Amino acid sequence: MRLRFVPLGIVPILSLLVAVIALTVSARSSAAPSGVPAWLQAHVGDSDGQISQVVLERARALYLMKVAQGAVKNPCYFAMDATRPGDLGNGVLGRRYYVICEASQSFRAISSGHGGGRNLKGTVDFSNGKRCAKNFGNAMDSSLTAGGGYMTREAKTSFKGYYRTGAKQDVAFQRTFIQFDGEGEAANARQRVIGGHAAQVLHGMCLRKSPNSSHADHDGYVPFGKLVDYAGGRSNGCTSWSPADAQQIISMVKDNPTTLYIYPESRDIAAVASNRSQSGAYWNASCLKEIGTPKFWPRKTLEPIIAQYRKDHPAPPPQPVPICKGP
Repeated sequence: MRLRFVPLGIVPILSLLVAVIALTVSARSSAAPSGVPAWLQAHVGDSDGQISQVVLERARALYLMKVAQGAVKNPCYFAMDATRPGDLGNGVLGRRYYVICEASQSFRAISSGHGGGRNLKGTVDFSNGKRCAKNFGNAMDSSLTAGGGYMTREAKTSFKGYYRTGAKQDVAFQRTFIQFDGEGEAANARQRVIGGHAAQVLHGMCLRKSPNSSHADHDGYVPFGKLVDYAGGRSNGCTSWSPADAQQIISMVKDNPTTLYIYPESRDIAAVASNRSQSGAYWNASCLKEIGTPKFWPRKTLEPIIAQYRKDHPAPPPQPVPICKGP
């Protein structure tokens, strides 16, 4: 028996090709570059509230690696883009800290502070403004943000003092701190006491007589101050969130560690500094225009400078906290 081949003709062949191409496009659309799910890829971009591609890919790779190692069971992970502006003006804060929960297809972008750095007057200035960070580093006592991979660790709640509310009631201020452990250039995060907490602090401290307080000292005094929210400001290198966001984040990671990836690393800073148009060298455009050229301060360079400055400018002896005036 001889098989007979019937020519398909040009029209059926074209139809077949169109169908194959359509199936290929459909398959590709269900998964984004580097395996990022399509629902998450929809949040990728360089506008406020979006996450830039390189930041997401590195944060996701860190998280998946720690999950595979059995170090993380938390269904959510974090990322931060410290090249973005922290202040958009008119009281609006930039959203550059990301809470990503792939199992529930949840993505949130919130505000976060960056390291303020320091100005060692007459020696060196590596300070940062409120809006954009130009200086980054991992030196002790530098108050700089260091990019890289982190793990959230133990939570420690500390009593800071009392403050008075609008209802003229005294409230105990207790702030929870989440310790971070870093890797690579951020490996000294624990020594630097780098972690996350609410962007709140007590200013103008004085001592008030309150012998019945469980926080009173041996003379019956408690610290008292004014509660200040600095969510729109800078930090000492830690990650700081608004009180409401901090409460949610801390509850997510308490006794259930996860990963945090902070961008940029020193290699990213070097790439941008050497050639802004270099392929893969990402920086937020508005901040890059404002700061000019970013700089990374390695600890081996900066720590001796800070140590010498401290030696040349010894701190004055600590003064006793004054007694509060008035009721």
